[in-house]
Amino acid sequence: MSVAAENPNQAVIREFRANQGRVGGGFEGAPLLLLHTRGAKSGAKRVHPVMYLAHEGRTFVFASKAGADSHPGWYHNLLAHPEVEVEIGGTTRSARAVPVAGVERDRIYAEQVNRFPGFGEYQSKTARVIPVVELAFGD
Repeated sequence: MSVAAENPNQAVIREFRANQGRVGGGFEGAPLLLLHTRGAKSGAKRVHPVMYLAHEGRTFVFASKAGADSHPGWYHNLLAHPEVEVEIGGTTRSARAVPVAGVERDRIYAEQVNRFPGFGEYQSKTARVIPVVELAFGD
């Protein structure tokens, strides 16, 4: 009998929750949140560690998938089910995922690249435009 390998994100999620949102490794020092989505087709609950940008009183995430030629699964999930939960630090809040387009998308993505240049590298690796999504909190 074989044992399925743990999803690599599970260790990040455990560390995030044990340390009030702080993690080491590749995410050390980066603003990280846990994005709770529902599967686009299955409706199953999913949790994804994602870097975010807090800017001008708003919160944004980026469907970069490290520059892959396809969008990450969580992006498809939130398009189908935009009502999400977001864990930042030790707080969980409800939000609505709202894609950002055009000039506004470009401005926000440029700010993320300014803070974290790796996002510029991600965009240069792919022909797709990396989506920017605002997490609009209702409270």
